[in-house]
Amino acid sequence: MCAKNAMEEFEALLKESFEIDTPAEGSVVRGKVIAIEAGQAIIDVGYKMEGRVDLKEFTNPGEAPDIAVGDEVEVYLDRVENARGEAVISRDKARREEAWDRLEKAYAEDARVDGAIFGRVKGGFTVDLGGAVAFLPGSQVDVRPVRDAGPLMGLKQPFQILKMDRRRGNIVVSRRAILEESRAEQRAEIIGKLAEGDAVDGVVKNITEYGAFVDLGGVDGLLHVTDMAWRRVNHPSEILSIGETLKVQVIKINKDTHRISLGMKQLQEDPWDSVEAKFPLGSVHKGRVTNITDYGAFVELEPGVEGLVHVSEMSWTKKNVHPGKIVSTSQEVDVMVLEIDTAKRRVSLGLKQCMRNPWEVFAETHPVGTEVEGEVKNITEFGLFIGLDNDIDGMVHLSDLSWDQRGEEAIQDYRKGDMVKAVVTEVDTDKERISLSVKALEGDPFADAVGGVKRGSIITVTVTMIEEGGIEVEYEGMKSFIRRSDLSRDRSEQRPERFQVGDKVDVRVTNIDSKSRRLGLSIKAREIAEEKEAVEQYGSSDSGASLGDILGAALKGEGR
Repeated sequence: MCAKNAMEEFEALLKESFEIDTPAEGSVVRGKVIAIEAGQAIIDVGYKMEGRVDLKEFTNPGEAPDIAVGDEVEVYLDRVENARGEAVISRDKARREEAWDRLEKAYAEDARVDGAIFGRVKGGFTVDLGGAVAFLPGSQVDVRPVRDAGPLMGLKQPFQILKMDRRRGNIVVSRRAILEESRAEQRAEIIGKLAEGDAVDGVVKNITEYGAFVDLGGVDGLLHVTDMAWRRVNHPSEILSIGETLKVQVIKINKDTHRISLGMKQLQEDPWDSVEAKFPLGSVHKGRVTNITDYGAFVELEPGVEGLVHVSEMSWTKKNVHPGKIVSTSQEVDVMVLEIDTAKRRVSLGLKQCMRNPWEVFAETHPVGTEVEGEVKNITEFGLFIGLDNDIDGMVHLSDLSWDQRGEEAIQDYRKGDMVKAVVTEVDTDKERISLSVKALEGDPFADAVGGVKRGSIITVTVTMIEEGGIEVEYEGMKSFIRRSDLSRDRSEQRPERFQVGDKVDVRVTNIDSKSRRLGLSIKAREIAEEKEAVEQYGSSDSGASLGDILGAALKGEGR
């Protein structure tokens, strides 16, 4: 029984001895370099086991192998024994395990890690972080895009771990984050020495459409295109070039973002200080068109001083056209100063004011009654527009087209492009309106016919038509209508049928309507007037004569 217990105890001790002396597969063990031959290091890992490791596994990118006989190193034990009776070991795997432990700790503490870029892959580079391989995206190499990464290859430098996953073996690092951090520190130090209003020297580093970036000795400031000169600058390259040294003023410093705004024009005299003295209201100056918009054109009066010619002040006649059809960029023009607002730095200019008002010129050269000729430019529901001199139009109203026809009928005889003669009847320069008349060319037949006729006159007319309500008569070619009630003072005689077409009848003019071109006529009114006249001439209140006696005497008097 004692012998059996002793045997069990011996086996337990033997097993414990094996466990102590024999390292577990898949673990990192410590060994000693006993020889270096054929590009390999022979390492004793204990328990009379040796393994071989390629020297390149002891090499960091950009460095020579750092290994010598007698060195103690940590290696990864893959298997205890291979076909040749050796331990299968790896320095790379040992370094990787060691590196992952170290990197996870650095990642947790947000600390920097050292590494070296050693290869190029799609989308970026590979970085050796002392045994573990990380991915460096192309966008994280530098603060600006890097065209040639050659000088950075193999160079030991710090990186920031952005993301890591040990299970998948993924690590993503950034070199840019380190540069930005150090750059921010440098910027903060330089910015701390600057103050708004300082005049400093700088070097143009980059030029864009909206401005230029100027290096102030380690920190960049933006010189916006509008702060380069008092005059309009279309593109910064007009006045700046990369590498040029210039003096600028610090306009604004943003303490939070560390952005610096710079200006050049602030170091020059402001031309607006003398605008009112140089360009008084109503004065005319020669300027250059710098920019054209939908609402007008900007004209440079001198470098740094621009004024706007609003579209309404560009032409007397071209009202609804784009400014670009009246002037062109870089064209020299004469303009008049209409208004100055120094507070808003605005000058209102007029182009048309430098030319005579064409309606005033027309009024001087074409007084009322002048005959003109022009092309029909437009036909509207209320008349014709006729093109006249200096691109102005005159209008012939419907009522001025014909003496005989209604305007709606007369206008049907006209087409666009027809050449038409007319007479000037009115020129309103304030309203820019010219009234013309076509019918006035022929004279007014109504005025000619009734020239000697006045209200109350007795005229002889010819009956032209008998109607139930009265009779139509004609006088000097002018037609009029006498109503039944005006045919006689006696109701029994107010019968149209008692007249015949062609009869000559004396009538009294009761009304002359030039607008409707009608004469108001009445036989009744003539009879009443004659009766009144006879009474006044032959009768008296105390004569005792009867009305018949008076009229008889009057008729005898007419017969003599």
